[in-house]
Amino acid sequence: QVQLVESGGGLVQPGGSLRLSCAASGSIVRIFDMGWYYQAPGSQRELVATITSGGRTNYADSAKGRFAISRDNAKNTVYLQMNSLKPEDTAVYYCYADVSYYRRGVYTTDNYWGQGTQVTVSS
Repeated sequence: QVQLVESGGGLVQPGGSLRLSCAASGSIVRIFDMGWYYQAPGSQRELVATITSGGRTNYADSAKGRFAISRDNAKNTVYLQMNSLKPEDTAVYYCYADVSYYRRGVYTTDNYWGQGTQVTVSS
């Protein structure tokens, strides 16, 4: 069993910053890609950024230049530094990870999601 636990969301004024964290735990063999998505009320879940195990990153256009994704492979943790936040960034942010583990002795790779953390940008 694998769990992803997010932290770091909250209320921030426009122009402010937040740092989200997501820690994976469980019987993990290896974590491949990790990333963040966001979902605003009434909207679909959309990509924010992804990062490979080797550190290669990919960003949505809305995140480029303002957000930075990073990871600590030793801690099985991915981070999202969000700067210059705007009201339109308000959403629930979800982390995900592609994780390999042994399920009943069989090597398996699955995609896991965190429970989501609320980010609200408002004055």
